[in-house]
Amino acid sequence: MSSRAWLESSFMQIWRRRSWRSRLLLPFAWLYGALLLMRRLLYRLGWLRTTQLPVPVIIVGNIFVGGTGKTPMVIWLVEQLRERGWHPGVIARGYRADLDQVSQVLANSDPSVVGDEPLLIKQRTGVPVWVGRSRVASAQQMLRAHPDIDVVISDDGLQHYALARSIEIQLSDGRGHGNGWLLPAGPLREPASRRADFFVVNQAASAAQPAAQPASLERSVVYEVSTGFAASAEPAKDSQSTFQMRLLPKFAEQLTQRSQRQLLSALPHQQRIIAAAGIGHPQRFFDMLSSHGVVLHDTIALPDHYDYRSNPFRQVHADMILITEKDAVKCAGTHELASDARLWVVPVVVAIDELLLNNIVEKLRGPSTA
Repeated sequence: MSSRAWLESSFMQIWRRRSWRSRLLLPFAWLYGALLLMRRLLYRLGWLRTTQLPVPVIIVGNIFVGGTGKTPMVIWLVEQLRERGWHPGVIARGYRADLDQVSQVLANSDPSVVGDEPLLIKQRTGVPVWVGRSRVASAQQMLRAHPDIDVVISDDGLQHYALARSIEIQLSDGRGHGNGWLLPAGPLREPASRRADFFVVNQAASAAQPAAQPASLERSVVYEVSTGFAASAEPAKDSQSTFQMRLLPKFAEQLTQRSQRQLLSALPHQQRIIAAAGIGHPQRFFDMLSSHGVVLHDTIALPDHYDYRSNPFRQVHADMILITEKDAVKCAGTHELASDARLWVVPVVVAIDELLLNNIVEKLRGPSTA
């Protein structure tokens, strides 16, 4: 495990519960919470400007640091809205993207320039995707270039209040809200009591072992800036606005030739199969594979958004290495990895109650709530 992956894993362990180590960081969490409240107040008073776009805006984000399944959710939303006759466009920040200005993402863009997740969305959906530090500027430029777009979807950006939004979708997973504290004492970017229009829980891969419900589904937690402690409150979410999501794989595609596929359930057990993931929650990918009958001989947890500038598989002994789509967009841009016949990509599809889409479409057709 790399030093960065070890550091990320260590913090996640600290953030799971309220220990003496997390309590040491509480003063910094109090300061962070105070700054959050001040920022929200400045927007509410109009001292910080919020921009309203001429089309509805859907924010897909989270308050838990790290991956909760936002990108697959965005891809699902784009595909479903197109089937309903909408013309969506996507904006994103592009994690660690090397951008000084707004940029359009093309299917052959360099992921180190535009970001791995925006590139994956572009390759999977084909819709306009624009990235930049300012989501407002990205959206405005995208709408000028593509006037047929009638709904903008933001991959992340729940905390980007400069952009007015019509719908907020907040994602979480089996980790819930961890210890319920704000950064850096806990994993939360905003208090667990934060409201949204819809809440989506990314369930565990195995139907036999469903993911634990986030604590906020049982009770909401209010962050007290003055004390730093959490207190019980009335639920901020209800069953009508909370939906369960599962990421389902079906097959693996060879990176060197994506038309070459194998069913996960048919992968030979006698082969040495390894899984690797450079995503926010690698263990979820490994568990998903195991729950679908894949016998893994080893796993490699890489840092989120790992850039693959150095080949982590060069000394790895394996007949097959299973990777995520997010990792594949970067591996495909490196000759050594792109020609490695051991690398197989595992695409996933979102399974979720269609009622969520119906509610989103109904809200899009109604008056804006931004």
